[in-house]
Amino acid sequence: MTVIRSLLLFVLAALAEIGGAWLVWQGVREQRGLLWIGGGVIALGLYGLVATFQPDANFGRILAAYGGIFVAGSLVWGMVVDGFRPDRWDVIGALVCLAGVLVIMYAPRG
Repeated sequence: MTVIRSLLLFVLAALAEIGGAWLVWQGVREQRGLLWIGGGVIALGLYGLVATFQPDANFGRILAAYGGIFVAGSLVWGMVVDGFRPDRWDVIGALVCLAGVLVIMYAPRG
């Protein structure tokens, strides 16, 4: 159950961080205004909060593993929200990153 909880927290963190960054991007690059930017800043703050609920107490490990979730999640976000179509190298790279998440977070430690 701990692994499932941890993975769900990673997904929630990715939604907050990627969504927050996207809102800031839209506010600045697409000139949608300060409300979009402010919403993005709030979402980015929530990302930082969500990360604190991970069961592992090591900040560096959590953030390193989350990097792989961020890579894969960013590609999925781009597909769903912006119509981006990743090529095979994007997909392979994301799978390598997700394998890294599994090793960093869930490998047996003695």
